[in-house]
Amino acid sequence: MKKISRRELIKQGGLVLSVLTLPFPLTAFLNFNEMTDNKNFDVIIIGGSYAGLSAAMTLGRALRNVLIIDSGLPCNRQTPHSHNFITQDGEKPSVIAEKAKGQVLKYDTVKFLTDLAVKGTKTDKGFEISTQSGKLFSARKLIFATGLKDIMPNIKGVSECWGITVLHCPYCHGYEVKNQKTGIFANGYGAFHLARLIRNWTKDLTIFTNGKSELTQEQTDEIKRHNISIVEREITSLKHKDGVVEEIFFSDNTTFQLKVIYSRPPFEQHCKIPELLGCELTEQGLLKVDAFQKTTVDNIFACGDSANPLRSVPYAVSTGSNTGVFLNNAMIEEDFLK
Repeated sequence: MKKISRRELIKQGGLVLSVLTLPFPLTAFLNFNEMTDNKNFDVIIIGGSYAGLSAAMTLGRALRNVLIIDSGLPCNRQTPHSHNFITQDGEKPSVIAEKAKGQVLKYDTVKFLTDLAVKGTKTDKGFEISTQSGKLFSARKLIFATGLKDIMPNIKGVSECWGITVLHCPYCHGYEVKNQKTGIFANGYGAFHLARLIRNWTKDLTIFTNGKSELTQEQTDEIKRHNISIVEREITSLKHKDGVVEEIFFSDNTTFQLKVIYSRPPFEQHCKIPELLGCELTEQGLLKVDAFQKTTVDNIFACGDSANPLRSVPYAVSTGSNTGVFLNNAMIEEDFLK
């Protein structure tokens, strides 16, 4: 038996100890990298945030061999707190996601890969997914839980405040900023809709159309009847401190002080693979799914923000769990009829 020196023993012991003290998701990721022989899965889930993790837990508990591929860029990565999700109200979104990941990866049926899926290909047995790092995996079924990418306006400061004090959802954040001096960045029907909605949380409202108003006369009259101001000046920038908005600057050198802004910017699919595989989009730009979260392409499912208009953590979790059930039931039926 080969003798080892005291220094080598300490070094090896330190390496073992460092691995044992790593957080669970990371050790699971290290273990996955060592499993180079396993490239075939029942289901590959693209997107490992709330919807993807929820679907993975359901499928993993149904004894399906699942791979989650996630690039680590959730749309709410700047948001300091998540609300309206029972048992997790007020928690940081990243903490919720890490806790969920740790629980999901306790199932040996689920593997997690931090990587970017870049290509999907149909095969006789299902699909192949290629990643940015050059890995190739295959699966019978695919789930896209890839979310949406918000397209920020060309206004300095908006991106830095997004998810902090420039908000998209009053059900997620409205209580925390209730009764505060609030702005709405929108025009036309979008401005009218948001004004009616946000007025439930604050009456101190101003609509900023960032140019000529596209509201109808009837909409304008209704808005003014509720003492909501309309400002048509062009916006150049937001003054803020660490994402906390303080003031709006206009092209005519005037300013407007306020505490919070609601905005519904346009968006696009975060991942183009579903469209390249033939999945149709709705008029709103969401992945088109039926009541069972199936896309328009056989054996491809979608859940979370990419396929549903209600963008919230609890809704993403709900659709993810449902998708796992629907997909597993489809596989059970297929296998039973063989």
